[in-house]
Amino acid sequence: MECRVLSIQSHVVRGYVGNKSATFPLQVLGFEVDSINSVQFSNHTGYAHWKGQVLTADELNVLYEGIKLNKVNRYDYILTGYSRDTSFLMTVVDIIQELKKANPSLVYVCDPVMGDQGAMYVPEYLLPVYRDNVVPLADILTPNQFEAELLTGRKITTEEDAVEVMNLLHKMGPETVVLTSTDLPSRRGDQFLVALGSQKIVKPDGTVTSQIICMDIPKVDAVFVGTGDLFAALLLAWTHHYPKDLKAACEKTVSVMHHVIKRTITYANEMAGPGKRPSPAQLELRMVQSKADIESPAIVVEAKVLQKYSH
Repeated sequence: MECRVLSIQSHVVRGYVGNKSATFPLQVLGFEVDSINSVQFSNHTGYAHWKGQVLTADELNVLYEGIKLNKVNRYDYILTGYSRDTSFLMTVVDIIQELKKANPSLVYVCDPVMGDQGAMYVPEYLLPVYRDNVVPLADILTPNQFEAELLTGRKITTEEDAVEVMNLLHKMGPETVVLTSTDLPSRRGDQFLVALGSQKIVKPDGTVTSQIICMDIPKVDAVFVGTGDLFAALLLAWTHHYPKDLKAACEKTVSVMHHVIKRTITYANEMAGPGKRPSPAQLELRMVQSKADIESPAIVVEAKVLQKYSH
């Protein structure tokens, strides 16, 4: 059976962010991707200049109506990322609810993009929309530590806190939660960052199987854009291939990330020359060049199972 994804994210003419970051890897891994571009910019906003257009909630509705009128609005997955507008986000919510009615087994992968390192980069009034409307519809959620703290109102300072926060997020709706990055100290030293994942699967007979994992991910000294969008897309793909094994899905996802980032930083440093910091243009993800790694990554990060139980 073919697998179809509706991805509602940003588009850039040049570079890799939003839909540009998500579409190619998903296609390479065998998914049909239908893209709605929430913005169309010349490039990402980390450059000195950027220009472009923003899709309004009404325009989003018009596009969805067209798909519906042709009766091709059946999807297996929905993927969403950055949004900074309440009415747009609420329209996305309406579309997801309708698509879930049409296909109850539809999986919604949500990256609740709100901020990082203690600072919000979307308006604060979006938080209750995510918390009360978006997250309850999500099946797979990929917040960073700050976003998970915002959504639950709990601070994470220990691994136990992180597990508790993931449990609170499960209670809000998603059966799979991955904290894509945290400030927790890594057992492998300060050159690594810690990511955690939790999956709670309720079987038809009411029994629950649960798996909690943690990963030590090598740090890279550079600012990349589009990596969060790539992570969510890869997690969608690999959880599809390993629906009951979060450990395997996360190892594949994080390993692809590692290969893409390594190839990117190597290229960027070569282009910049000795002792110079690479520019945003030089740091654009080397996506096409990483096709083979996306398809079958050598596993470079192993996930540790912290807890596993059935009851």
